[in-house]
Amino acid sequence: MPSEAGHRLYVNLVKIEGVDDPKAATFYLGKKVAFVYRAQKEVRGTKIRVIWGKVTRRHGTASMLDI
Repeated sequence: MPSEAGHRLYVNLVKIEGVDDPKAATFYLGKKVAFVYRAQKEVRGTKIRVIWGKVTRRHGTASMLDI
């Protein structure tokens, strides 16, 4: 069984349009972002759902961000 020490649990990776280099990705550090998607089941009168998060750091050398 591998150790979970050093693993970042509950972290999602996000790719933002137009962010292609690390300098552009650093602009979003500390900013709040919303992942908006459409679900099949209607809840409270709408099918649109939103997941909010805060950008905590860059991921790798590409433009991926940790939320």
